[in-house]
Amino acid sequence: MVLSVAALAQNTGQTWAERKCVLYQRAVTDATKMIGRDRLRDAFIKKNQEFITGGCLTQGNVCPMTDGEFEFANLLTVMTMNEGMASTFVPFGCRDTAGE
Repeated sequence: MVLSVAALAQNTGQTWAERKCVLYQRAVTDATKMIGRDRLRDAFIKKNQEFITGGCLTQGNVCPMTDGEFEFANLLTVMTMNEGMASTFVPFGCRDTAGE
């Protein structure tokens, strides 16, 4: 029997939204190791952590500005899609870059 990702989330006692956030946080850890922390600005990491701390509910407020950050954002988009999430799940967007 093959279970959908949403069904697997239910089996762990988590909602699908909660499970996606856990998967995203794990993907961030893996992507950071692959890309290298030194290629990511502190403001970028802070905004991404705020997304996770907030339950992965806000959208489009983590703005990649460097080559490393674009590589990180692209990698995370692919990683989350491989876990069954839509490409719109990730928080990357540059609506308001004030203070970055």
